[in-house]
Amino acid sequence: MAKPTVAIVGRPNVGKSTIFNRIIGDRVAIVEDIPGVTRDRIYGSGEWLNHYFNIIDTGGIEIGDEPLLIQMRAQANVAVDEADVILFIVDGRDGLTGADQEVAEMLYRSKKPVVLGVNKIDNVKQELNLYEFYSLGVGEPFAISGSHGLGLGDLLDAVIAHFPAEEDDDYDESTIKFSIIGRPNVGKSSLVNAILGKKRVIVSDIAGTTRDAVDTPFTKDGQDYVIIDTAGIRKRGKVYEKTEKYSVLRAQKAIEGSDVVLVVINGEEGIIEQDKKIAGYAHQAGRAIVIVVNKWDAVEKDDKTMESFKRKIRDHFQFLSYAPIVFLSAQTKQRLTSLLPMIQTVAENHSMRVQTSLLNDVIMDATAMTPPPSDKGRRLKIYYATQVSVKPPTFVLFVNDPELLHFSYERYLENKIRDTFGFIGTPIRIFSRRKHEQ
Repeated sequence: MAKPTVAIVGRPNVGKSTIFNRIIGDRVAIVEDIPGVTRDRIYGSGEWLNHYFNIIDTGGIEIGDEPLLIQMRAQANVAVDEADVILFIVDGRDGLTGADQEVAEMLYRSKKPVVLGVNKIDNVKQELNLYEFYSLGVGEPFAISGSHGLGLGDLLDAVIAHFPAEEDDDYDESTIKFSIIGRPNVGKSSLVNAILGKKRVIVSDIAGTTRDAVDTPFTKDGQDYVIIDTAGIRKRGKVYEKTEKYSVLRAQKAIEGSDVVLVVINGEEGIIEQDKKIAGYAHQAGRAIVIVVNKWDAVEKDDKTMESFKRKIRDHFQFLSYAPIVFLSAQTKQRLTSLLPMIQTVAENHSMRVQTSLLNDVIMDATAMTPPPSDKGRRLKIYYATQVSVKPPTFVLFVNDPELLHFSYERYLENKIRDTFGFIGTPIRIFSRRKHEQ
């Protein structure tokens, strides 16, 4: 089940970024008293009363024809399209403005649930300023102070009340759910169609033409699969998505519901920074990963081209050293038959559980071959290890002092575990605890 999404919108300089930082508990958004500081959308994760959600901080919606204002308004429009709930922030000190009314009209047209927060209400006397905001017609205004954290609890209570009901999918546990992520125009839709053997999604050379996200179940060679599409852009004009940032939230939503993630790269264009950012979301989420180089048929090549491209991928994606690489062409279906068996392999590794006795044999052999380095006369002692979960495989080492487990030695142990058990395509998590600590 993908987490709900909350978009914070409003005209510039009403305190959206301050509220965003309060909700996620970190200073991610830049906070300054300069209108338009937050130009693009910023994404984060929030939690309230055990409800987890994605949250977007947008650039201020401001009316005007200057190119920057057009882009800021476009980014806010996209955030509204992506959101399940909209958090509309206004400035209680400034009072109701014409720009607030225009934003309210835009939100009314979106037909999304809206929660209205009147910011900068720092004392009881200022609460009298609330009443004029009823005229916006978007519901009850909540008095809040982003800078002091006042009133945010009531505001978030109203936000989570609009979250869609959680639904468990009806798929069998053996079903492999995989998503296809990547920047625009790498051939994600063509790959979906090639796998399914039919034209289920629109294919175009125009980046961002896929509209609605649909999960598609299918069976191949006795194995049940579900493709979780990363589509979902619902655009109303050409001004949308001049940048490639739109892919971020939809990729995150698809990743959350997946066992395996296909990170698609355009073989013609090569690797760019956006590819690494998108792949990083799947890695951080602990999903199994296959790197897919698409449009390989269009690449001029000799007998060294593939190995050269692999080396470039390993150099750029060092954090995905465990991910296998598949070269194919969705358009011609060249090498396509190798993809589903690879997805099945990494899915099995993602849910693999290692016998405790075998795991401890590997750890003890590793420490005997290369003892942990000492730190100020103290040396790490590993008493025993156990696997505590799967998807991804997660191990706990019980030690004398967790602070003595240096990341380089942790990486050494991870490599020894991989050398023994494989775990191709899946990240591994290793944690350390004191011997008697749960």
